[in-house]
Amino acid sequence: MFKFRRGLALGIIMIFMLSTILLSACSTKPTEQSQELQQSEQSQNQVKNENKEKVEVDIFQFKVEIAKELEEAAKAYEAEHPNVKINIQTVGGGDDYGAALRAKFQSGQEPDIYNVGGPQDVKDWMSKLEDLSDQPWVDLALPGILSGATVDGKIYALPFNIEGYGFVYNKAIFEDAGIDASKIVDYASLEEAVKTLDAKIKSGELKDKYPLLEAVFEYAAKETWVTGLHTSNAALSQEFDSSIDAFNSKKVDFKYADALKAIIDLQANYSPNADSKAKLNAVDYATQVDEGIAIERVAIIQQGNWIYGGVKNIDEKVANNLDILPMPIKGAKEDSIPVGVPMHWAINKNSPEADKAAAKDFLNWLYTSEKGKDFIVNKFYFIPPLKGFENFEPKDALGKAVKRYAEEGRTMPWVFMGYPTGWGMDILGTQIQKYLAGEITWDEVISNSQAKWEEMR
Repeated sequence: MFKFRRGLALGIIMIFMLSTILLSACSTKPTEQSQELQQSEQSQNQVKNENKEKVEVDIFQFKVEIAKELEEAAKAYEAEHPNVKINIQTVGGGDDYGAALRAKFQSGQEPDIYNVGGPQDVKDWMSKLEDLSDQPWVDLALPGILSGATVDGKIYALPFNIEGYGFVYNKAIFEDAGIDASKIVDYASLEEAVKTLDAKIKSGELKDKYPLLEAVFEYAAKETWVTGLHTSNAALSQEFDSSIDAFNSKKVDFKYADALKAIIDLQANYSPNADSKAKLNAVDYATQVDEGIAIERVAIIQQGNWIYGGVKNIDEKVANNLDILPMPIKGAKEDSIPVGVPMHWAINKNSPEADKAAAKDFLNWLYTSEKGKDFIVNKFYFIPPLKGFENFEPKDALGKAVKRYAEEGRTMPWVFMGYPTGWGMDILGTQIQKYLAGEITWDEVISNSQAKWEEMR
């Protein structure tokens, strides 16, 4: 029986964590920082001394947004550790990382470093997880940040980062449409702004300045992680206090089913496919981000701070004009965004000892060395999950937006990491696709998904 450590409600934890990162420049004393750097250096020296033979570390990771930058970080590490070769394979975006990871292990080509989500993933992969409780970064973890990967007091994974998502919007388009985004604090004000913008787009009023602008929203319903995980989380985080609560629940009530329907319908009804919603099921991440908000074809998308780097590579001016609107759940939280840990780094307990030692050292280097920290914040655009980053505050527009929400206490927890394995994407996400295609009613989406939750528990 797995007993996961409980702490404060995840939403409160996240506020505290981000405040700790971004506001407390004196939170880590110089002596503590020296000790931390010394620990990291000792760990690196240990690997150099113990593994003089060539060592290869295979990484199988999901975050497509940092694929190039992670390769660069690996090369920087290799330059300092000539006996170590790091091989990286990235599977994510439109692909199901969980299914790909299972296939990878079943093939016999087991990676040394891989990714797990929250409590459900930790349970599923326990037989392959190395105990990382003795790693130097553990003492640097922000309060509550390790709870999703802790079992019986042992820590099995390193959090990637802290992320926030909501309705990412183009500030310039809003300003030119005469819409004051600061007044959007609930569903009613969001809906009013959407209708105003829609009317101005259809009238051609914004055509000269934004020739490609064709709709308010683009909704990537093909990506069931967008719908079945992220959209649903806005509603279910009002029902569950944390991913651990969701993991322990034998049923899902969908207390805010109508509010969930409202934010799905709003995105669908004001998209380019408003008159043929079934076509939304072909809209993927690239269409929504790279070919959507990045080229000012649409003004709002449901995404998070992780998209900044990709948009910047397409149009830096647009990227710097992005901000985040709340994801309002009528009758519950209407002025907040979900903030949480997207994924963790785990190490394969069955890898050779030399490979495990090098894998551990690489992760320590990435999150505790000055060069690694620069990659984390300024190349990956991550909001760090550890102390010691006081000189590396996020500088990108969306990272600053997440910071603002956290400082104002306007956050919801990420609870989807506690959904039954596959339920969010394979069940709820596909049910939402059928709803958009007109094949089933919203009531059927809810009842079918509830039944599957109970069956999978």
